[in-house]
Amino acid sequence: MKVKRDKPKYKQIVDAAVIVIAENGYHQAQVSKIAKEAGVADGTIYLYFKNKEDILISVFREKMAIFVHNLQVILDNNKDTSDRLLKMIDNHFRVLHDDRHLAIVTQLELRQSNKELRLRINEVLKEYLSLLDTILRDGIENGELVAGLDVRLARQMVFGTIDETITSWVMNDQKYDLMKLSPEVHKLIMNGVKA
Repeated sequence: MKVKRDKPKYKQIVDAAVIVIAENGYHQAQVSKIAKEAGVADGTIYLYFKNKEDILISVFREKMAIFVHNLQVILDNNKDTSDRLLKMIDNHFRVLHDDRHLAIVTQLELRQSNKELRLRINEVLKEYLSLLDTILRDGIENGELVAGLDVRLARQMVFGTIDETITSWVMNDQKYDLMKLSPEVHKLIMNGVKA
């Protein structure tokens, strides 16, 4: 199937899907509800997506592209490892803080999917995590991070801490300021990995 990702309706449907999945849960998010939210006919959705799973993966791919793009800009404009990590955490928090529906989808709804779907989600996540690996490797090379640091373990620690902090915020109905936690999370992580 030819992907029509540059068409305005595609983006409309993706954005509508985020809202519908966040408000109803993935399993209760019928394609007809997504079509209604997007202001398109039910059949229009199938011109862009094979099925509801395809919509969920597309939502994640499109939204993850924002994280990847922002992180690439951070890497291009900052050489200091501590700075890069702070800006990465800040960006990750900011994107989800500013789109509360998306936060519910990424932190709760994507987790409830089946194994095959989770594997496809992990594929999408790889690009982002490889940029995090670059930050860590550069930090080891320039002596900012501890020599002999296990990059894989450090990546799991950094991403896991960011992820769990956001999940707790979502589980608590997003009622405190997530952005205030960014420097705290950064400090904790840096204390664990700095040379």
